[in-house]
Amino acid sequence: MNSNPATTNAPEPEEEGIDIMALVRSLWEGRKTIIICTAVFIVLGLVAALTMKRTYSVSTVMVPQLSSSKNSSLSSLASLAGFDMGMASSGAELSPLIYPQIVSSVPFRLELMHTPVHFEKCDTMISVYDYAHSDYAKLSVMGVIKKYTIGLPGVIIGAIRGKEPEVVLPGAGGTDSTGAPKPLVVSRDEFKMLTSISKMVSLAVDKKEGYVTLNVTGSEPMQTAELAMKAQQMLQDEVTRFRVEKSQSELDYIQARYNEVKEENERYQVMLASATDRTQNIATSSARIGKDRIQAKYNISNAVFTEMAKQLEQTKMQVKKDTPVFTIIEPVSIPMKPSNSRARTLIVWTFLGIVLGCGIVLGKYYWPQLKEKFKKAEDSKQ
Repeated sequence: MNSNPATTNAPEPEEEGIDIMALVRSLWEGRKTIIICTAVFIVLGLVAALTMKRTYSVSTVMVPQLSSSKNSSLSSLASLAGFDMGMASSGAELSPLIYPQIVSSVPFRLELMHTPVHFEKCDTMISVYDYAHSDYAKLSVMGVIKKYTIGLPGVIIGAIRGKEPEVVLPGAGGTDSTGAPKPLVVSRDEFKMLTSISKMVSLAVDKKEGYVTLNVTGSEPMQTAELAMKAQQMLQDEVTRFRVEKSQSELDYIQARYNEVKEENERYQVMLASATDRTQNIATSSARIGKDRIQAKYNISNAVFTEMAKQLEQTKMQVKKDTPVFTIIEPVSIPMKPSNSRARTLIVWTFLGIVLGCGIVLGKYYWPQLKEKFKKAEDSKQ
């Protein structure tokens, strides 16, 4: 006797889904927890918003003018093949892709750190480094809380270790008697400030459009604008130095040689004038031969001097030609409004409170179910 399949086959369990109404019901039942958690985070957000340091941001956009005449045909062929060579440069030029490495280098940040700027609390110009170590720069309430909560282990370890002696080398960062460069030594306080400077100054390169954007963040409008102007000028000077380094070295050599030839030519000129005066009323052959010898040396020296003068002028023109040109698209301007918002900070803290409160309520609701599922899974394995 055949059994009915409808009665013998066990019904397949229905796929479990998310019960939206159950979620809404659990959130409503736990609304007290959500409200309390949100209120706590609103208070924390108010404290963070009222005690946070205001920051100002300045951006300047520059377009480096690269000589693309040599690589125009190659760039066009590369663009047809799908390669972007818009920011590439020849061997005599510095690629804009290297500019961020210049801005993040230690010498660049050190010079920027010690650049005097205007602060509202100071009567005279003072560097960022000196201002950070003066009585004007005080920790905010949140900074003190962070120092003695999250940073408390570091404070304790630093107090136990004590202050380590600084490494000092005579003439560090320069050259010795043989002209060899010496290593750059950074003090402990300067090393800490280097990290802050790297967060304050950044450079972004748009490879497609071919422009660079310098972003500077500071604590005051005037100080931020002056720091941005200094960083912009330093970047231009560094790129110029690299570009004209070869031609400038050649110019220095030709200038030195020109000065030697000029001095020699003037000496022969004086000797020729003296010989001419001495032989003016003398018709002897020996006197005439001596004068002719001096005249021949003067003619050669004068020809060399004239040629060196031409080479000097050509080299000066080459230096000016090699000097790169930066087109400023967006100049530096003093910011009128801070870049960070207290209202945005309060909204973020409030949102975090709501999310945490909902998470606590849903965790209480789903945790017993998850424990039961895990227990059934373990029993089934046994």
